[in-house]
Amino acid sequence: MSASSGTRPLILTPEWIAGCLKCTPPMDDPEDRHTTPIPAGVRVTEAAVMVPLVPRTSGVQVLLTQRTAHLADHAGQISFPGGRVEPEDVTREETALRETEEEIGLPRDRVTILGRLPGYEIPTGFRITPVVGWAEPPFELELDAFEVAAAFEVPLAHFLDTTRFVSREYRFRGRHRHYMAIPYEGRYIWGATAGMLYTLARILSNPQ
Repeated sequence: MSASSGTRPLILTPEWIAGCLKCTPPMDDPEDRHTTPIPAGVRVTEAAVMVPLVPRTSGVQVLLTQRTAHLADHAGQISFPGGRVEPEDVTREETALRETEEEIGLPRDRVTILGRLPGYEIPTGFRITPVVGWAEPPFELELDAFEVAAAFEVPLAHFLDTTRFVSREYRFRGRHRHYMAIPYEGRYIWGATAGMLYTLARILSNPQ
């Protein structure tokens, strides 16, 4: 089944997902106000994250991490493995692979890069490139105890139902902020992570 057919297959394959990621992303919904460009004058930090998709007998899973509570940035939040682009990183894919290996011990030779999601900017200055990878079992994770409190998997099907996403808002540093959120079994996935998952769901649900 071609990615341009607009119909999601019963079994998500890496080839089909890679084809979807090559398609034109869907237009932003005017009601979606969770994406905010970096304000003028704010120093930009380039970063990349890995969106690891893991095939299991029960279906494709999304591998996520929970950051430790003592970190200065985004403490305790649920996120994708990733981080700042280093000078030695030739591509954003290299950044995502390196950071994933460092943070959770997922060997890069178990990951096949499927493509990228549209870049995601955070008002604090981070410009994130989300890289989607197919993480083929078996593999053993080894968490960086300083940065990662836990790693866990969520069925991709949970995110493909976009009605589960909710829009929230709050005040931060004197400004009104909007963000996306989606709960899962007592965990609260929000902010940039939820926003990128929402984009992935829209791309896979209606490839153009």
